[in-house]
Order: sequence, then C-alpha cells, then structure tokens
Amino acid sequence: MQWPANEDYSLQFLRLLGAAQDGGSTVSECLLAASGIDPACEESWYAQWKKAADLNKSRGDIAQARGHIPTALSNWLRAANYYRTAQAFMGIDDSRQGAAITQMMTCSQLYLQNSTPAGEVVEIAWGNDSTLQGYFLPPAGRAGRKVPVVVCVGGPDQYKEEYLCRMPRYAHERGMALLLIDLPGQGHRRGFGEGFGRYDIETAISGWIDFLQTRREVNARKIVILGDGLGAPLATRGASFDPRFAAAVCDAGIWDLHERAFLASRIYGAEPISDEFGDEVVRLCGSSIATRIECPMLVPLGERDWLDAGHVRKCCEALAAGGHDVELKVFSAAETAASHAQRDNPTIANEFIFDWIADRLARAR
Repeated sequence: MQWPANEDYSLQFLRLLGAAQDGGSTVSECLLAASGIDPACEESWYAQWKKAADLNKSRGDIAQARGHIPTALSNWLRAANYYRTAQAFMGIDDSRQGAAITQMMTCSQLYLQNSTPAGEVVEIAWGNDSTLQGYFLPPAGRAGRKVPVVVCVGGPDQYKEEYLCRMPRYAHERGMALLLIDLPGQGHRRGFGEGFGRYDIETAISGWIDFLQTRREVNARKIVILGDGLGAPLATRGASFDPRFAAAVCDAGIWDLHERAFLASRIYGAEPISDEFGDEVVRLCGSSIATRIECPMLVPLGERDWLDAGHVRKCCEALAAGGHDVELKVFSAAETAASHAQRDNPTIANEFIFDWIADRLARAR
C-alpha cells in the first residue's frame, strides 16, 4: 500500500495507477501528487489532485484551441479522473465536492463531443419529473450497421465517467458500443438524500434497455449488462428481472448468493469446502434472484477480493447445477488483477471480460 495506515487513500491510489494503462492518469503525475499528500490531512489529498486536474484541464483546453484534438482528449480524460479523485473523501455539505463533480462531468463531456466518432450525452425519463443521464459511445467504422451494446453499471461509490478510460478501447476493438449509465442516486443526483429501493433500480435499468431499443444502430438482441465492483448486485437484479439481456457480467459474483453462503457457514460452523456447507449453499441458492437470470453469466473475481472465493465458487456451482450458463474466472495474485474489481490490473480483466462477451454474442441469434 502507498499509505499503510490509510487503506482508503491507498485503494484510491491503486485505482488511479491502474487507470494509467488506459489513459486515465499518468504514473508520474500520480507519484508527484502522492509526494505532497499527508495521509492524516484530507485537505492535502484534495489540494494535490485538484492541482493535477486543473493542470490537465488547462492543457486540454489549450490543445483544443490550437487544433490538437488528440492531445486535448488525453488531457481531459486524465483531468476528469483527477477531479473525481480530489472530491472522493469530501462531505456532501462541502461546496468543493459539487464543483469538482461538475468539472469532472465537463471534462468527460468535452472528451465525448470531440472524440471520433463522437459520443452522446443521453437521458431517459425516470420517476415523476426526473431524468437519468448516460453516455453512449459508438464504435468506429460501423456506420449504418447494427451493433451490440454493453451497458456499464457502477456501484454507489462510482461514477459513469470513470468508465470513459476503462472500457471504450476493449468494446470498440470488438465492434461493440457502450452505454455508461447513471441509476437512481448516482452521478449528478448523488447525495440528495433520496431513498431508493430495489424496484427503482430494476425499473431504471429496464428504462435504459427501452431507450436502446429505440436506437436504429443498436442490435436489440445483443445487449449485455456489466456490473463493475459494487455495481455487480445492480447488474444481477437487472438481468434477473429483464430477459432482454444477451449476457451478464457480475463482478465478484451474485451478491445475494454471498449472503446465503455466509448464512450457511454460520448455521453449520463449517469450512466452505465441507459437504454439509456445500449442500446448504445449494439449498439456499435455490431462492436467489440469480436463478431468474436466463442469459449466460460471467463472474470475474480477484483472488484477493474481500469476498470469500469459496462462497463465490459454491454459488456458481449451485447455479450451474440448476442449469444456468455461468462461468467463474478467478484472477490469481500471480497474474495480478487479483484485487477487488481487478483495480490493480484492469487491462487483463477487461481483455478477458470483453473476449467472453464477444464469444457469447457470436453464439446469439
């Protein structure tokens, strides 16, 4: 860890270093910012990342004015990630948090608008008088052809803007479009103190699928949902209650199954490998919402994720025994990508995940 006494800072720093592989940061800038951070002082965290963000935003704006769009895109992408990082530990009553989020979104949308082909900021109606925002990124060279779409869902601690550096290359190289979405309580609506239930999440995800089905360039039979990190349970629920998905990727497993596996271990006081434990997991998993998923599922898991690998394996085995098409991929510490959500090496994880998606879509009618 960068700061052994501050795990939260260290995990954010790991995320940033991993993002460097896909243009979301530079290692040198990360190390420079880290050198000025006192892990006991949140102000130093904000100041260093805000400084890096402002510098990249300025360079991007200057490059755009001079007609150097590739340079502008690179700087805006990094700036968005640094602004996101700067506000990570601020309370919602701190006006600087909202300002940093606004800057993150501004840089992200400049990146979208100036990319080739250009991405779009899209919205769907939700609730009585609200909207949800998403980013639609088409692949190059596919004009006039219907394309598969991967819908990326993050958790409560994530922003759709994070995926602008992490996902497009892997999707676009395989001829897929991306839809990066906000769900209730996420994105620019974060921190409003509203209460959202499971039904809200399910209806919002279905609303995004309704939106995709109105797009002439979208192959409606090849829509995939990808739940990253804490977005995995949201993706699970989305795929469970909407049969229109062609495949689902649920990072670190099906979360309500983990609850059942944990309950089984408490009941039996047994190690995960015991026969009694395994039998109880199979019984409890029979009532999981994951049993409603009709499409193929991939469960990527880092060996050093904080979720119990034994639980994940037993849960996947229980689903497979019930006739579900589920594949578990465990990334070992020896190959990296072993941390939660594969933050230490997202490249390896995304290569595997998007190859798996491409293979499953090739089998779809």
